[in-house]
Amino acid sequence: MYRTYISIFAAFFALNFVLFAQSKPIKTANGLVSGLQNGAVRSYLGIPFAAPPVGDLRWKAPQAVQNWKGIRACTKFSASPIQNKPVPFSMWTEEFIAPPEPLSEDCLYLNVWTAAKSTKEKRPVLVWIYGGGFVSGSSACAVYDGDAMAQKGVVYVSINYRVGALGFMAHPELSKESGYNASGNYAFLDQIAALQWIKQNIAAFGGDPNNVTIAGQSAGSFSINALIASPLAKGLFHRAIAQSGGLFNRARTKSLADAEKAGELFAKNAGVSSLAELRKKSPEEILKISATMPGGSFSPVNDGYVLPADVFAHFRAGKQNQIPIMTGWVMGDGGLGGGNQNITAQQFKANNQKIYGDKIEAFLALFPANTDDEAKQSSLKQGLISFAVFSSHMMASTNSKASFVYQFSHVPVDKPGFPNYGAFHTSEVPFALHTLKLWNRPWRQVDYDLEKTMSDYWVNFAKNGDPNGPGLPEWKKYKSGESAVMDLGDQVLSKPGLYKPELMLIEGLNK
Repeated sequence: MYRTYISIFAAFFALNFVLFAQSKPIKTANGLVSGLQNGAVRSYLGIPFAAPPVGDLRWKAPQAVQNWKGIRACTKFSASPIQNKPVPFSMWTEEFIAPPEPLSEDCLYLNVWTAAKSTKEKRPVLVWIYGGGFVSGSSACAVYDGDAMAQKGVVYVSINYRVGALGFMAHPELSKESGYNASGNYAFLDQIAALQWIKQNIAAFGGDPNNVTIAGQSAGSFSINALIASPLAKGLFHRAIAQSGGLFNRARTKSLADAEKAGELFAKNAGVSSLAELRKKSPEEILKISATMPGGSFSPVNDGYVLPADVFAHFRAGKQNQIPIMTGWVMGDGGLGGGNQNITAQQFKANNQKIYGDKIEAFLALFPANTDDEAKQSSLKQGLISFAVFSSHMMASTNSKASFVYQFSHVPVDKPGFPNYGAFHTSEVPFALHTLKLWNRPWRQVDYDLEKTMSDYWVNFAKNGDPNGPGLPEWKKYKSGESAVMDLGDQVLSKPGLYKPELMLIEGLNK
């Protein structure tokens, strides 16, 4: 499979260079760029938005790009961020993962697709932020391609950011040298730098810098949550789409003190006594050292600078960036939130007795466990709510602007020779971005119909902050009391009050 993937990937780019014509150069703040022309759409791949974060710039906020002379050919994706070599696994076939190479610490580049014919068009801008658990990912994944969305009227941008230890390591010395008494969260600073580049340059591609929608899935959705929370991102975007997850599970973030302790352990495991020595380690050595660390060592940091020290309190007080929001989950998200398909009824009850105490009867009324099979289903539902439903609820219910919430329940057509994974985590992305043609499955009309509906919703939201439009089922706002959720399945319909009792119970534990 691995060799096949390499061959497919090489053939894809070879075909691009044969079929795509060179596009007219565009002037950015740093110099001229040329791209590729494919019918009405022009693509500019691998535009630098920050200086390479290497050498002394490792574990520092992104720095300005050095200007260049002449025309920079932006006709292929940049390297993906340093990570373990990407290999397809389980339901995530080659279309969903980063190309196996190149991988590099020099990864801060973005890509633009546009069908605008002039700089005066001011088309809405949709910025895609990839997932990957903050340890992997790339803007070069096939299903993130922007051609179809550009054809539908938006200027589509996908960005890279640092992951793993290079994206999130904190350390007391890093905090001291930073100038803002904090460290970590370099991934989010990369995303903010990309948004600053977009604000400065996107008009040259026919985009409107005053109509920018950020969107992302999984770790990309966590990133959307972080950018909504961050005072540093204020004014850089005007709407947000968060797909599957957020930072409201306290296990997903660390205090600055705990993150700095993890950084000190990292340096100890590396056998160094200074940051200078650590910065001389190769990216490959950094990966090896990362493997010696406890799980979850490198995650978003409640540093009081990029992120508030208490994300919950920040949102409950309404201090986040208040903008129209679209957010939701996929039915298969439950396994990522701790849902256990092998748990027994006895184990399930015992585990939750520790959490809910005197509220256990109320909990079991909503998450029954009278039999082992019932406990397994309740565990998956609990995992789904923990991983994504609660985060969507928090983002929508604390937002003073229009909020729209969805559930993706559609099961993509089976791939011959593969198990049926149902509506699995990430499976909604090609439907939303209109890239089913880049996902190798024998698609049916019901799949194509949902792809059109969802991508229309996404584009409408990017255009005016409301997914509704002609010919589409009405998507109601997520208001207090009604809590309407749009179910995106074989049928598209509104489900008022979906998970409302469960959310009220769980929200009570987090106050």
